[in-house]
Amino acid sequence: MSDIALEATGVKKVYTKNGRPLEILDVERFSVREREFITVIGPSGCGKSTFLHIMGGFIKAEAGSIRIYGREVSGPGPDRGMMFQEFALFPWRTVAGNVAWGLEAQGVPRTRIDEIVARQLEMTGLTEFAHHHPAELSGGMKQRVALARVLAFDPKVLLMDEPFGALDAQTREAMQEELLRLWETTHKTIVFVTHDIEEAVYLGDRVVVLTARPGRIREEVTIDLPRPRELDVKKSLRCHEYRNYIWDLIRSESVG
Repeated sequence: MSDIALEATGVKKVYTKNGRPLEILDVERFSVREREFITVIGPSGCGKSTFLHIMGGFIKAEAGSIRIYGREVSGPGPDRGMMFQEFALFPWRTVAGNVAWGLEAQGVPRTRIDEIVARQLEMTGLTEFAHHHPAELSGGMKQRVALARVLAFDPKVLLMDEPFGALDAQTREAMQEELLRLWETTHKTIVFVTHDIEEAVYLGDRVVVLTARPGRIREEVTIDLPRPRELDVKKSLRCHEYRNYIWDLIRSESVG
């Protein structure tokens, strides 16, 4: 059996601006192995978020296909979980209620929902905040709730669109650590879009660097850093070498 969890072939996206076509994305081939953590980065406007939304089934491409374990994507589905930069929590629901929402929408029995929610709150360190509302939480805690909500319905692939971009630097690093801990525990396949090179290197097994618009794959950089990874690895010479190499790739696209 193939260990390919996600595969994109010949994906093109074109928008119309002032009556003229504007090519955003042109990815010939992209694949992610099961349990792999892939980060995607590139110049501003290169189409990396658009690519992720096509994978999620939220945007339709003009050409090409996305397959999850061999099944072609035609729209959003429970095999993919999507996280955004915005927390998108329901302010009138408690933490537990927000985590339970997707399960309720799927008609999961109440007793099963309670079991799943309790487990996810424990995994994300939110058990004591189960009855709090989003307004009572910090930004990092809100994003933990959003992560617990996605993990609750057990998607095969987790798609993350700059989920830590709105957080302060200290909270962002804490969430990076938390995400890696959860990934080591759940073995989810993750595709993570970011504009932060250090974040891309620290999190990823591979960093996929896109060209300037239309976004094509410029290079895939394999990150040979030990796992599990602690934050101290960011101080290592090897990490700085990866960061500088990827920065040079992106800079050449930005000024080229």
